[in-house]
Amino acid sequence: MNIILAQHHGMCFGVRDALRTTHTAAQRAPLTILGQLVHNLLVDRHLAAVGAQRGDLDDLSSSSTHQVAITAHGASDKHRQAWQNAGHSVIDTTCPLVKKAHHALATLVSDGYQPVVIGQSQHVEVRGLIGDFPQAVVVLEEADLAQIPAHPRLGIVSQTTQPFENTLRLVEAIKRLHRSSEVRFIDTICHPTKQRQTAMDDLIRDCDHIVVIGGRNSNNTRQLAQKALSHGLRTLQIERPEELDPAWFREARNVGVTAGTSTLDETVDAVMQRLRQIAAELRTTPVHEFLRTMLQAA
Repeated sequence: MNIILAQHHGMCFGVRDALRTTHTAAQRAPLTILGQLVHNLLVDRHLAAVGAQRGDLDDLSSSSTHQVAITAHGASDKHRQAWQNAGHSVIDTTCPLVKKAHHALATLVSDGYQPVVIGQSQHVEVRGLIGDFPQAVVVLEEADLAQIPAHPRLGIVSQTTQPFENTLRLVEAIKRLHRSSEVRFIDTICHPTKQRQTAMDDLIRDCDHIVVIGGRNSNNTRQLAQKALSHGLRTLQIERPEELDPAWFREARNVGVTAGTSTLDETVDAVMQRLRQIAAELRTTPVHEFLRTMLQAA
């Protein structure tokens, strides 16, 4: 059983910066994080251990601390201003690439385009993107495109963790449905997401089993797993090495490993170590089974 780690995997710079900033702020003074900083339960436990509390971005009464932090997924200006007006010191850990998406959408709206966002309507990043633009339409599948109103100018951005191929497919479908409209697409899918998707292509070509490490509610992690599944590979999404079952790997020859952008390096290392242990166990299993069969026969 060979174990192949994706060339691009794991935590991106935006998540690292958000974690570092929040950790420092929590050590300096009491802090409330307005949501889940990143989609990683281990990060949640770490921040709780240094005293960070959890609040609700939509509920101004959910924080008893002066310091509050916007998560890496971002928030609307409306939410940010509301917390400041309530007397809080707002620490903004929004990923720079999410901020880029906010700026792109705001530019389209100011230029007179009907805003369209490709993404998951209930995802915290998307809710932040459209929070200042109630006229925005969120689409994820072709069936959603009927929601887009007729308008001479349609401006499209994407949730930063959407698959690039799917996003381009939807943009082309929108152009077909609105042939008389000017359709402008600004690519806001983040570079780390594209890198990990491209690295997954290499794993799909070379592997028969895929292990994807990351939070169950992490969109980019889920997209990696779905990509492998769509190519017919046996695919397992996990959060911790304890979830690995040796029996699942009995038929494995080449196991590809990748991780979402909010997955800690320590978690990836622990999973790789456990996979090496499983590979060693599986190498000895046929000998043990042979000896047991011989003893039973005797």
